[in-house]
Amino acid sequence: MRLRACAALLLFLSACATSAPSPRERASRNPRIVNLQRAATLPWTDGGRCAVRETSQPWPVLAERCFAALNHDRVRFNDRTGRCAVASAGAAALGIGLCVLAAPEIVAGTVIVLGVVVVGVVIKEALDAYELRGISTEEVEPATQTKSAPQEPSANRKPDPEPSGQDWFPPVSTEPLERERRPECRPVPVPHAGEDDPHNECADRFPPNRYPGMDVLVGGELFDALQIGVRVLWEIKTHQFDTYNDYIRGREIEKELKQLRKERKAAAACGYGFVIGVSTQAHKDALLREDRSLKVVVTGCKR
Repeated sequence: MRLRACAALLLFLSACATSAPSPRERASRNPRIVNLQRAATLPWTDGGRCAVRETSQPWPVLAERCFAALNHDRVRFNDRTGRCAVASAGAAALGIGLCVLAAPEIVAGTVIVLGVVVVGVVIKEALDAYELRGISTEEVEPATQTKSAPQEPSANRKPDPEPSGQDWFPPVSTEPLERERRPECRPVPVPHAGEDDPHNECADRFPPNRYPGMDVLVGGELFDALQIGVRVLWEIKTHQFDTYNDYIRGREIEKELKQLRKERKAAAACGYGFVIGVSTQAHKDALLREDRSLKVVVTGCKR
């Protein structure tokens, strides 16, 4: 009996010892550290200061705010899915490059860096700070955010490069335009309406969405997404349109057109483009038969 009790106790203690996650395992669940590790693979002209400053933001927001700080001469963007080229048709390469970089998922071969990447000094110090603090608390802000640069002797510091006309892309900022417009035209993120997870996931990933997990209110209308890097609002449809009979399809298109024209008008009044994402070619064809002026993209998103 005593032997069995001892064995049970040892088994229990062993389970307790192995169930607690290690500091490194906890770090892998810390979104700030995930962002820093992803930023560490890229070449920055500012040593990574912008990436560290924005590390608490979702990756798409960090990518948009810090896109201008990338060393664009050393980065190539490969839109393997084709969604960025389609969504940004008519826009500058800025929209495509930022769209590829800001994708929430990492797709191999989409962002190609030329040469060896030396981790930005500010990013390295931020990661080291997490390591020293136990790297498990998400409340801890990186202690070295923008204070590390003054540690260098001023005589040895090089000034940050000024944007030149030879850069691939202009600095990214939609804020001045938004401030110049009417207050109702400034995008306001609000939680996704409803609990349709497949629909919301499509809205976040396909454009991709500047505010993951959020709809955006512009001009009094609610849109499913504001695309990263360009002034384009999206309405996402994931109906199983192909399974409807002809009568239901007709009624659905009538209802959608009323909504889409209203949203397009609000978007245009605030200086935004407007794109409709649908899951199937049949749904796209049905909309365009009624209104050829709509911009419709097949997302392939499933229910």
